Amino acid sequence: MSKPASRQHGWTSSSGTRESVPEPSYAERVRTLVYRNGMGTLSTNSKKHPGSPFGSLMPYGLDGEGRPIFLISTMAVHTQNLERDPRASLFVSQTDSQGDPLDASRVTLIGVVSKVPEGERDEARGLYISRYRSASYWVDFDDFFFYRLDIADIYFVGGFGAMGWVTADDYYGAGVDPLADDSLGIIRHMNEDHRDALLLLARGHTGMDAEQATMTSVDRLGFHVRLRAGSEVFSRRIGFIREARSKEEAREVIVDMVKRARAGA
Repeated sequence: MSKPASRQHGWTSSSGTRESVPEPSYAERVRTLVYRNGMGTLSTNSKKHPGSPFGSLMPYGLDGEGRPIFLISTMAVHTQNLERDPRASLFVSQTDSQGDPLDASRVTLIGVVSKVPEGERDEARGLYISRYRSASYWVDFDDFFFYRLDIADIYFVGGFGAMGWVTADDYYGAGVDPLADDSLGIIRHMNEDHRDALLLLARGHTGMDAEQATMTSVDRLGFHVRLRAGSEVFSRRIGFIREARSKEEAREVIVDMVKRARAGA
């Protein structure tokens, strides 16, 4: 289950009043980002150049606690680095962001990488293969083993002005946003078929006389839009009038919000 929102951001209305817009906690946003992605950059301490970081493109699966699982060969440089020093970090970035990449969410998971215990390998195998079916061709090679990142600390950046440390306990205790699997479809639908409605909502909820509005993310509590007004581009958050825990509920909420906006226009 998702935790209630514990962090809020705001925007300044045309009247100058600071309005609070509910948003999922950083821990929930990190958990959702890591869940939705399957590829990151694993940084290890170089064996050949001690003290220097060595980055590797790394696909990963997730266990039930949200710990990244890797299927790596003992011949790989990063594996040899880990055998010497198990400390590592995994950098994961939002890959479906529209617009400025620096406004996209990204996270660095810091911890220790070790082999998955023998009694847990079948479970790790099933979780990993379910995400990367092509790995079934080499998963049984003698030099391949499952490794797992036990997270010690986390640093999250959610775009401009949204950043901070997240404890491992908060991450493990957070839930994946219920709209995680449907968010891309919702965003695509709104941007392709309901641009006028999106612009109406953006103007009504941000107080800005925008000329263009593009939805860039959505979650159970609301969504972010990128607004263009003349030569200026802004990112703003719009909160739902009630929580949406499915794509059907999200649709109903957005429809109700558009109706209210039109009635008040």
